[in-house]
Amino acid sequence: KAFLVAVERVKKLGYDVESIDFSAFNELAAALYNDAWVTERTVAVERMTTREKAHPVIAQIIAQADKFKAIDALQAEYNRAVLARKINLALQPFDALMVPTAPTIYTIAEVEADPLTKNAHMGAYTNFVNFADLSALALPNVLREDGLPSGVTFIAPAWHDQALANFAQLWQTETSLSLGKSTQHYQKSLEIQSNYSVQLAVVGAHLTGMPLNFQLTSRNATLLKKTQTADAYKLFALKNTTPPKPGLQCDAAGTSIEVEVWDVPLANFGAIVAEVPAPLGIGNLKLKDGTWVKGFICEAYAIQDAIDISHFGGWRAYIQSLNQTAQSVVSKNVGEVSI
Repeated sequence: KAFLVAVERVKKLGYDVESIDFSAFNELAAALYNDAWVTERTVAVERMTTREKAHPVIAQIIAQADKFKAIDALQAEYNRAVLARKINLALQPFDALMVPTAPTIYTIAEVEADPLTKNAHMGAYTNFVNFADLSALALPNVLREDGLPSGVTFIAPAWHDQALANFAQLWQTETSLSLGKSTQHYQKSLEIQSNYSVQLAVVGAHLTGMPLNFQLTSRNATLLKKTQTADAYKLFALKNTTPPKPGLQCDAAGTSIEVEVWDVPLANFGAIVAEVPAPLGIGNLKLKDGTWVKGFICEAYAIQDAIDISHFGGWRAYIQSLNQTAQSVVSKNVGEVSI
């Protein structure tokens, strides 16, 4: 039930949610305790201490290395590479994977009675993360019916740590949970910035689900948030553009326009800019919260014969209105024919 609450919260934040096959994730997670990879732990521990001095549970884990050969380690790496590839391909169409941080909560007595099994089970949804070279961030969710806490972990491709951190601020604000046992609540800090990425606001054909969104996702860009511009912009439907595109212009008499802010790796930003055709360009854009990001803007000459669609509040609403009009015309024509 707690996880379903998290699913609904993600939807409320404006994201689409889809279930995926978790078999490859499970298989790779199991390798952490049940494959030759355990020998890596043996090497790490025995650099610092001996089995005799280690905690009995640790000694039991690293002793498993004795049953593996060099050929087993190589085979384990080959298997890891195959599964990691499957996992990364499975995650490619999505901004992130959301899983329970832990499947349950054990008492200390339960863990002490069977430490290896219980610890392996606790990482059932996350033990694959390092193996698949992914980034992940655990966040609080809600209290369960028994009063114990629950959490969710968001998992994304490597180097998407900043995108996850920025999303975490939205999540923390939405949950309204108190900080521990205190009566204080999370307060959003300044937007987390990175020297290795650029925040880009998109307003039209690059929006999620639109024809040119692939130019972002194929460059490992991730959606940070859905928001609006400051109340000083106008949006125009440009003529003779393929696919159809809008033009955004700063105007003191304007309004706020819906945008998506994407986190673009700095190394890939130039490739995206190079694909922007005239009369569009990339400039500075002010958001409703007062912050500035890079964004799509339009040359003034292009709006002279364009249609002002600012009253729709955004490109997506305008496109939906066109589709509804087309459906209405088709329905009417069909009705006339049937008569």
